[in-house]
Amino acid sequence: MNGADRTGGCLCGAVRFTARDLAEEFGICHCETCRRWTGSALLGVAFPEEKIAWTGVEHICRYQSSSWAERAWCARCGTGLFFRATGDTPYSGEIELPLGIFDDPNGFVATHEIYIDHKPDSYSYAGGGRKTLTRADCVAKFPRLDDA
Repeated sequence: MNGADRTGGCLCGAVRFTARDLAEEFGICHCETCRRWTGSALLGVAFPEEKIAWTGVEHICRYQSSSWAERAWCARCGTGLFFRATGDTPYSGEIELPLGIFDDPNGFVATHEIYIDHKPDSYSYAGGGRKTLTRADCVAKFPRLDDA
């Protein structure tokens, strides 16, 4: 499935997308901001922003959730749609979509888990072999995250 096109959208269908040439990897983020935004960890698929086409963009609301990133949702139903770096970061030009908004979320593989030291002890994900990073590891790799 590597390099496949995927479709998805929000709960009410007002916002839809097609993501072109999508890799089959996703990451898991346990930072407080992602947990508050999703109600749990963010299971997100990251890829270049130019590879996504949206319909219903008039229903997309955005919130600058830190000095370097924004999150977006559907104004009609509240579905979280994406995380996007807005500042000058190593992730500039990428967008991250929650795995749950894909029409078919099967076939993706978890490759990394970040802010692992912020993960609540009430859950864990099955399987192994994922690269894990603590908050300190993430800040060391991307100093701009220090204000997150």
